[in-house]
Amino acid sequence: QVQLVESGGGSVQTGGSLTLSCAASGYTLSNYYMYMAWFRQAPGKEREGVAAIDFDDSTVYADSVKGRFTISQDNAWNTFYLQMNSLKPEDSAMYYCAASRVHCSGVLLPQYFVHSWGQGTQVTVSS
Repeated sequence: QVQLVESGGGSVQTGGSLTLSCAASGYTLSNYYMYMAWFRQAPGKEREGVAAIDFDDSTVYADSVKGRFTISQDNAWNTFYLQMNSLKPEDSAMYYCAASRVHCSGVLLPQYFVHSWGQGTQVTVSS
């Protein structure tokens, strides 16, 4: 199983920005996956999809982050990013990079379809 490695989490104040990164350790992601996503999970809540990008570069966002978050890749399908702007306290959560072999444009796939997870990186937004 491909290991996904995240980085970039941290603590910011309301209105601040963070960029999360996700890369495969020792593997070329494009050889394995066609769909990359970011999920998040706050304490006591279910894990939810935040943003996703498909192999054809189509993107989709949860309504709660639309217009504030941007998912992108490095044009080589090796590293993925989640640019988070105008952060709010309700964005505080553990953020997970996820990969799927399912090719599905424009849809936030439920976690059932995820084939590989990163270890998670904490994002904390203070008011």
